Amino acid sequence: MPLTEKQILEWLDEVKDPEIPVLSLVDLGVITGISIPDSTTVSIEMTPTFVGCPALDMMKNDVIAVLKKKGVQQVNVEISFKKSWTSDKISEKGRKALKQFGLAPPPAGKVLLEDLDILEHVPCPRCNGTNTQLKNPFGPTLCRSIHYCNDCHEAFEQFKPV
Repeated sequence: MPLTEKQILEWLDEVKDPEIPVLSLVDLGVITGISIPDSTTVSIEMTPTFVGCPALDMMKNDVIAVLKKKGVQQVNVEISFKKSWTSDKISEKGRKALKQFGLAPPPAGKVLLEDLDILEHVPCPRCNGTNTQLKNPFGPTLCRSIHYCNDCHEAFEQFKPV
C-alpha cells in the first residue's frame, strides 16, 4: 500500500510538543510540508514556532522515530523558515487541547501583536471569564504570557498570538 500524506499526518499526530504534551506537532501547525519521493522515503518540512525554539532537535528526532517505527526506511526532516509560523496554524483541535491543558489559546484569525493590549483581557481557560489581567508578557517560554483571572482567582498562561 503506497504511503500518502494523509497517512503520514495521522502517524505524526503521535508526536507531541515537548512543552505541551497534549498538543501534537500537526495540531500545533509546525508540520508545514510532506513529500513522498518514493515508497521508502518521506521528507518532512517543519517550521518552528520561534527561531530559537529549544525543543527543535527533540521534535525533529521524535518525527524521525515515529515514522521509522511505522516502517518508513528513510526520513528527512528539514527545518524551514521560508514562511514564518503563526498562531493561525494551530488547528481547532489544538486550540481545544490548549484550553483543556489550562492554557488560553491565542485568538483565531489574523491578529497582529502590535501592542500588549491584545494580551490584556484574555478569556480564562478555567472559567471562561474575561475579567483577567496580564501579569507578565513573558511566561516560562517565549510563546506564552502569564495572566490572572479576577473571577476564579487563578493564574494561567496564554499561548501568545503571533
